[in-house]
Amino acid sequence: MIKLAVISGKGGTGKTMVTAALADTSGVPQVLADCDVEAANLSLLLSPRRISTEEFRGLEVGRIDPDICTDCGICESHCRFGAIVRRDDAWAVDPLHCEGCGLCAYVCPMGAIEMVSHVNGEVFTSETDRGYLAHARLFPGSGNSGLLVTEVKKRAMALSKGADLLLADGPPGIGCPLIATVSGMDAVLAVTEPGVSALHDLERLVTVCRRFEVRIFVVINRFDLAEGICQRIEDYCGKEGIVVVGKIPFDPAVVDAVRNGRPATRSDSPAADALRLLRDTLFAELGLS
Repeated sequence: MIKLAVISGKGGTGKTMVTAALADTSGVPQVLADCDVEAANLSLLLSPRRISTEEFRGLEVGRIDPDICTDCGICESHCRFGAIVRRDDAWAVDPLHCEGCGLCAYVCPMGAIEMVSHVNGEVFTSETDRGYLAHARLFPGSGNSGLLVTEVKKRAMALSKGADLLLADGPPGIGCPLIATVSGMDAVLAVTEPGVSALHDLERLVTVCRRFEVRIFVVINRFDLAEGICQRIEDYCGKEGIVVVGKIPFDPAVVDAVRNGRPATRSDSPAADALRLLRDTLFAELGLS
């Protein structure tokens, strides 16, 4: 099974649109994963039918037992994150600020603080017309998104029996969620656009991905909006030995498709044609039929 993540160095490049198009046209047995747990949008384009919902518990947070606490304030003076607060004239832990380090429990002379599990989000298993989908929702203000991404990937792998492709919609940027997404993948498809900041972010993205020894491919979305910068991106990829597997033109039909909650490949348009060609070129590089 080939494990492929669609990623981007910045938000708004069309990453989820490309992922949905690949899922829609892959033509091979596949399982899908939405690893952008802080803004999971792949389900908006694939009309999933929910199978299961489970709580996700990330790192533990502190909890102060008021019956044991002597109000000494040592925990508050040691907490670097401002998570120890006064509530109802007593010390308490604010779970939105607690980083789960456990220092408060360590320094408490009375043993009044314990570390307890905390619900940070939900993990979903769904079924679509293009295969099973593992996805999740991180609750607002919650951390540990990298752990939740890893959990989504585990669910996808559990659903992958008989699949030739695991296709993951990754998060933007180069932080912990991206690292959790790329880890263990065979290849990544970086979606970029013709902009100076997009090129800069692509360079950072490539630097991170190369540490994981994955094959890197690039597709340039809306390439015709600034063909000069598009050429700079192609020159950079050529210098780095990265294959540009597609260029997608700006096309209002893509906007209409996304607004109507369907993959852009379910229409006849220049962008849809480019996305189908992208699929053929990329899958040939990956050895998928």
